[in-house]
Amino acid sequence: MKKGLVYKKEMLAGIVWENEDGYGFQYNTAYFKNPKYGEVSRTLPLRKESFTSQTMLPFFDGLIPEGWLLQIAIDNWKLNARDRMNLLLKLCEDCIGDISIIKEK
Repeated sequence: MKKGLVYKKEMLAGIVWENEDGYGFQYNTAYFKNPKYGEVSRTLPLRKESFTSQTMLPFFDGLIPEGWLLQIAIDNWKLNARDRMNLLLKLCEDCIGDISIIKEK
């Protein structure tokens, strides 16, 4: 299983993962009780239940760079272009905007 901690600004908002069943996201309990910065995305409204999908959730997939920038990352870090979760964990630690994904160890 691959996991990433999802931060909104400096607050831990939730966890994103990939396992044998697909992909998922769940809000952190503390963040859910006090969502200082609101939902992570309009497509991921605040709720206790996890979001799951056979494919990567579109919001997280949209954080991964595209085009020439993605190609530079793939070439320099020898990443697999088809491994979307690994790309998310490697390339989205310092995204444009207020979301960052930190690989859970």
